[in-house]
Amino acid sequence: MPDLPTPQDATEAALFTEYWDAVLSFADLCTSGAQTANQLATEAFAAGLREARAEGSSPVRAGRRAPRLPMIPLLLTAVRTAAAGWEADGLGHRLDPDLRLWLNSDKAARYTGPPLQRPVALRGLRDLQEADASLLWLVEVEALPLPVVARRLGLDPEVASQELEQVRALFRDRSHRAHLDTPMDAQCRSYVRLLDAVTRSSGADTPDDLSRHLATCVQCAEAAACLRLHGGGLPAALAGGVIGWGGLAYLERRRRAAEVRLGVGRPGAAAERETGDPKEDTGRGRLLRGGLLAAAVLLSMLALGVSMMPFGGSDEDRTARPDDRQPVADPSVPLPSADPSGPAPTARSTAPAASSTAVGTAAGSAGHDPDPEPQGTSSATARGSATEPRQEAACRFEYEQVNEWPDGFQATVTITTAEALTDWRVSWSFQDGQQVSQMWDARVSQRGTRVTATAADYNRSVAADGSLSFGFLASWDGTNSAPQAFTLNGSPCAAR
Repeated sequence: MPDLPTPQDATEAALFTEYWDAVLSFADLCTSGAQTANQLATEAFAAGLREARAEGSSPVRAGRRAPRLPMIPLLLTAVRTAAAGWEADGLGHRLDPDLRLWLNSDKAARYTGPPLQRPVALRGLRDLQEADASLLWLVEVEALPLPVVARRLGLDPEVASQELEQVRALFRDRSHRAHLDTPMDAQCRSYVRLLDAVTRSSGADTPDDLSRHLATCVQCAEAAACLRLHGGGLPAALAGGVIGWGGLAYLERRRRAAEVRLGVGRPGAAAERETGDPKEDTGRGRLLRGGLLAAAVLLSMLALGVSMMPFGGSDEDRTARPDDRQPVADPSVPLPSADPSGPAPTARSTAPAASSTAVGTAAGSAGHDPDPEPQGTSSATARGSATEPRQEAACRFEYEQVNEWPDGFQATVTITTAEALTDWRVSWSFQDGQQVSQMWDARVSQRGTRVTATAADYNRSVAADGSLSFGFLASWDGTNSAPQAFTLNGSPCAAR
């Protein structure tokens, strides 16, 4: 007679259903193929569950258990640890090349080195009660609507907003304490009180000397991002401070996955976001591949505890089916590439984010010569003045500045095309000498002020009336105006 499943088996199966898509999403960023992503995610998930059980059974000291990360960031750090193990065991060729460079750098050592020298966000989140830390992570990083998070955590929806504000303030307090405990030189120490005062108010100006210091000191910039609760920089501070490499790309993936789950763009989506009651969980449904993957994993977990079989097809199969590397939430939505052009830097948001959106139109298809800078087109600014009749447009573009800090910013470009594309190339010109340092979901080249983003291997094809999207990080100095002169495959974009 087969063994009956134990309560622990059932609990771990429930954890798999709830957290697997997040783990697989990050593992996909870290690896070079679909099969290796499943293998890394499986290994990390099992290791994370063992760590959670071990910490959950640790003795209570002074009325409190040892601090522990909530489940999702705990499992994500397990992915990073498993990747480091592959690198140490000679399996680094399975990993993203930029991740390998990061794993062998001093940046990676900060996350496993002396506790007081680890990123402030990691220490601040770990120092919260687990329920509070889960609330903060699910809202800020996983981008889930507050009603959905409240239902998941068993909170009263009527007071969940107040609870979240209290947790944010508590995280700020813990982060400030962690920053004070960090070993630092005399110059950093001299800015501690000023940094605390400046980040408390949304209207406070950052003195020039402090701004220059934050541009060169990683530890103080990380602390500033955690202490400044306004301006939209907290999600990046949490993702970068806890995950490390790939934090910003993961953040973008989870934001888009949450949008897909809640059906952004379809009828009734707005009401679902307000109530937190989506009609269908498309992200999880697609992730489980029609239930087959879930059944296989569940059977393995019931039989072997946390030991799970690897999933996914061969790398040869993936070559024949490029869409297999699309986001786990919905293959129709492009997500950050598993080959970002550089390690995602730790967020250093020290000024309120200036969000700008430029919407325009463009006509074009694959096969044109490299883009010259178009003449006679209007600037794609946040205001977007109309210069061409809308009916002549074959596509629309949207430029959004997501976040900004003293010497850099993050932005995304989204294009919806009326024509089917087999390849694409998007170009634009910066007005103030900005320089792109990293891009995901596309390859980047820049000559002077002209930037060109070309399709990644897995998202070259775009269906008619479909969309493509990519994000990037860039530096700026003095002024950070929206770019102008957008083109798609060599054809100029007319702003509207």
